This record gives sequence, C-alpha cells and structure tokens, in this order.
Amino acid sequence: MPTRAAHEQRLRDLVVLRRVRDRIDREYAQPLNVEALARDAHISPGHLSREFKRAFGEAPYSYLMTRRIERAMALLRRGGLSVTDVCFAVGCSSLGTFSTRFTELVGVPPSIYRREHAESANGIPACMAKRVLKPVRNREAQPAAR
Repeated sequence: MPTRAAHEQRLRDLVVLRRVRDRIDREYAQPLNVEALARDAHISPGHLSREFKRAFGEAPYSYLMTRRIERAMALLRRGGLSVTDVCFAVGCSSLGTFSTRFTELVGVPPSIYRREHAESANGIPACMAKRVLKPVRNREAQPAAR
C-alpha cells in the first residue's frame, strides 16, 4: 500500500503531466520535443517519457504525432489544402515522415484519405467527428475475432 506521501507525490506528478499534455494539445503545430517539454516541466526527459506513458498510455512524442495527425485528418476532409500544406500546417517538417506516420495511424496515405474522406464528416458535430474519426495506431488496434 503506497504511503500518503507517495500518493501526494503521484498527484503532483499527474498535475505536471496534464500540463505537458495540455501544452502538446495547444502547441501541436509548434516545434516540440521531449527534451524541451521536460526542461519546461523541470523533470528529466526519461522520467517525463516513462511517467507520461504510464499516465496516458503513450509516450509524449507519440501523443504529439497523434494530435498532429488528427488535425491533418480534419484539414484533409475540409479540402482546399494540398497534402504538403497540411503537413506543414500541423507542425511536421518532413513530408515523408508525415506521410509515413499518417499511413501508420490512419491506414491509408494522406492523398487517398483526402480523396476518399472528403465531406465524410459533413453534418456531424465537430466534437463527435473528432471522436469517431480518431486515428488508431495499427499496433494498438484490436485483432479481428476468429
């Protein structure tokens, strides 16, 4: 059984981790890295990565990329921007890395997603579209029932 002091420390750690997560959510399009996030939170990068994953189920960089891909999906559905423009708008600096990560998370390349999913969220409130159309990491997807 954890001591009261350990429990209180865990709660303080969770506050710091939530602030890091909120910063990622707000500044996803900015150049962010684990070292800078950890420095600003006054903890080591290794500790941030371990505790963030423990608290939220994925490492900070993976969480950041998921946010970027979610935003990219919305921009691609809306249309009007090229895949390259979307890549840079969500904070990625390499079209190749963006396309690879997008395909890994969504299952299809961004150009195909844009073509096949244009207007797929029309009529759905944004809060529901985000939840329903959220990317799922391939390795986290549930295996098909046999």
